[in-house]
Amino acid sequence: MKRVLAAILIPFAVSDATLAAEMRSLTVEYEDGHYTMVSTVWFDAGLPSTYRVFSRWDYSERFSSAIVEARDLEADESGRPGFYVRNRGCVLFFCVSLTRRGYVERERNSVLRAFADPERSDFEVSNETWEFHEEDGGTVVVYTLYMKPAFWVPPAIGPFMIKRKLRREGGRALDRIEAVAQSVGRSGDERRD
Repeated sequence: MKRVLAAILIPFAVSDATLAAEMRSLTVEYEDGHYTMVSTVWFDAGLPSTYRVFSRWDYSERFSSAIVEARDLEADESGRPGFYVRNRGCVLFFCVSLTRRGYVERERNSVLRAFADPERSDFEVSNETWEFHEEDGGTVVVYTLYMKPAFWVPPAIGPFMIKRKLRREGGRALDRIEAVAQSVGRSGDERRD
C-alpha cells in the first residue's frame, strides 16, 4: 500500500518542486510623478530559456492575466525590434487600460531594455531593464522599471497599492513565467531568434 501511495504522490511532489520561483526583493518608490520599481527574482529555469521568455512579447499573455494583448513588432528604421503591450488592471476603484509601444535593445542572454514611445503609449516615460545571470542552477532576473504615467494615479496610495498588488499577484505570474521558461527549455526554443 505504501508503494502505491508513493507512486501516486511522488509525481505531484516533483511537479510542485519544479515551480519554485522566488521573489527575493521588490521595491517601489515614487518621486515627482515618477515611479521606480526594482525586483529581483530567481527562476528554476536555465538562462537561455528564461531570457527567451522575457525577450518575446508574444509570450506575455501566457503568464500575466493583466496583459490582454502583446506582440513583437517589426524592427524600426534603426533596426531595433519593436513591442506592443496592452494591459488592463484595477487598483481599488481605479481601473484602466494601458498601452505601451516602443523598441527593444538586446544583449543576448544578458540584458534586455524596453523603451516606450510616449507618442504611442499611455506613459510619458516607461523604461524597463531586465538583467539576467545564472545562479544555483537557475536564473536570477533583476527588473527595473522607471515610469511616469500620462494619466493620474493617486500619489498618496499609488506606490503602496501598486506594490501590494504586485506582491499578491506577482507570485502566480512568476510561477507561470517559470513554467513557460521550463517548457521553452525542453522544446529547444531558446535557440531561435
